[in-house]
Amino acid sequence: MNKQRIVVGLSGGVDSAVTAHLLKQQGHEVVGIFMKNWEDDDDSEYCSSNIDFVDAASVADVLGIEIEHVNFAADYKDRVFAEFLREYQAGRTPNPDVLCNAEIKFKAFLDHAMRLGAEKIATGHYARTRFNPSTGRHELLKGLDPAKDQSYFLHRLNQQQLSKTMFPVGELHKTEVRRIADEIGLPNAKKKDSTGICFIGERPFREFLNRYISKEPGPIRDDRGRRIGEHQGLSFYTLGQRQGLGIGGLKPKGAQRGGGDHAPWFVARKDLDSNTLWVVQGHDHPWLLSLALEADDASWVAGEAPAAGAYGAKSRYRQADAGCTLADGADGTFRLAFAEPQWAVTPGQSAVLYDAEVCLGGGVIARALN
Repeated sequence: MNKQRIVVGLSGGVDSAVTAHLLKQQGHEVVGIFMKNWEDDDDSEYCSSNIDFVDAASVADVLGIEIEHVNFAADYKDRVFAEFLREYQAGRTPNPDVLCNAEIKFKAFLDHAMRLGAEKIATGHYARTRFNPSTGRHELLKGLDPAKDQSYFLHRLNQQQLSKTMFPVGELHKTEVRRIADEIGLPNAKKKDSTGICFIGERPFREFLNRYISKEPGPIRDDRGRRIGEHQGLSFYTLGQRQGLGIGGLKPKGAQRGGGDHAPWFVARKDLDSNTLWVVQGHDHPWLLSLALEADDASWVAGEAPAAGAYGAKSRYRQADAGCTLADGADGTFRLAFAEPQWAVTPGQSAVLYDAEVCLGGGVIARALN
């Protein structure tokens, strides 16, 4: 292997720390970069940026590598957060981690690393890359740990980005990553994995959105058209949501205890024209199931749409690949028809296409088709 100058995105977490260690062990010249992407509430209990930087600096010290603190907050606000708010205001549920990877970690960060003389960048994502000599293209593969695979969040990466990127921990299971970190004495070996959206942290989501989106209360109606409550604004709800609806079961007079009237409620539809939130009872209500979807803003890893045919797809991150048929996607939009009904297909989320372990790319869900 050729020894290269590689800039690693050190987040303060164990995955990026082990990434840096593995590359240094291979003899590469490794430099760490800590990316600061959010600074609106640095002093809040939910913003862990300062703690994360201390952890990243401690890792760099143990590994004997340089670390630079770089502020991408302005880029993040313009390229990611503004789009995040636009989508919520339009009644959709965006996935900012997908956009953050495409616009910040593998664009702004990659450009910065190249200015530092890097030949490659590396992150702690659980994914893999491979050059396919028969096609002359770079491929994005699932991480070997199926419970941690993050290719879904990376599906918008292009050929140029993949050619400059390495994902060392994608070849490992999380348990092995923790073992290596502990073995070499990394200070964050047992640090808890971060969850949720990077700039929101563990705070209540509705409380956060309240700071940026005004409330527009309206009726909550069931599938029979009955008004059963009031919502706080359609932007604050997502399809399939069960918690935080503020409604109980509807129990007609004389109904027996334990009947179906006390089944949980789920958000099934959002009507912006009438500002109505539609809810249904039961996880498998027909309104929650879709046999097809349409997506736009398509981004394909190979630079062009895959041929129409049979593939696997995810319409949300934590689900198994679902068998589907892709209709022609050459114009930036595509349609997926599923073999089995999919639950709570949500506009704004990503539909990501797979050919076995190869992530082909995907797009933003525009609508679910029942």
